Amino acid sequence: MLVAVELKDVAFAYPRAAPSLQGVNVVIEPGEFLAIAGPNGGGKTTLLRVALGILHPQVGFARLFGEPAVSFDQRERIGYLAQRAQLGTNAPVTVREVVTAGRAPRLGLFRPQRRHDRRVVERAMERVGLSDQADAELSTLSGGQQQRAFMAKALAGEPDLLVLDEPTAGVDADAQESFAALLAELHHDLGVTILFVSHEFGAVEQFVERLVLVRGGITFDGKPKSLPPHWHDPSHVHL
Repeated sequence: MLVAVELKDVAFAYPRAAPSLQGVNVVIEPGEFLAIAGPNGGGKTTLLRVALGILHPQVGFARLFGEPAVSFDQRERIGYLAQRAQLGTNAPVTVREVVTAGRAPRLGLFRPQRRHDRRVVERAMERVGLSDQADAELSTLSGGQQQRAFMAKALAGEPDLLVLDEPTAGVDADAQESFAALLAELHHDLGVTILFVSHEFGAVEQFVERLVLVRGGITFDGKPKSLPPHWHDPSHVHL
């Protein structure tokens, strides 16, 4: 089976700036639940953009499901969840409308929804615990519920790879823990590959199978329980 993500000897630098990444090697197997963490400016966002084919590495290569990431054209296989603050949470739309939009990669531009599509949308809302709020306006929900709605939108596309970019930013600690538990449940039930990217990893530490710390390069890659004790201090990650 092809690996979900592969970065080999990747290096990248923005114009007139020091290298953001050097000598990066990461392989993400299908079905893994992996967290990428590191300080702001440490290169984790650049790594994510290279992995998704948004940026072309200047050295090395990046592949998605065995294909060059920059030319990968099966985007329906990837579900992407950005920070809640970037998602237009004040738009006058219902939860159902948000989640239904997640079917677009599978439907294309002009194909109407069919019974299967509606079932997928309903199932996605049920999985995140928002069936009862399906017809509520998104803006009336709490921050944690809004993020669950966007999670359901990503799930509605039936992705093979679920990418979460700072998904718990701007929500309280209880909502972060609840969201992390939801991810663990989805990973167990669906077997989808999950790539969780954040400047800190405390919320998902007990659930992820593998942790990768990035600061220009890979400074740690292994099981969270193998992380040196002093690195569990958030100040270490924020350096």
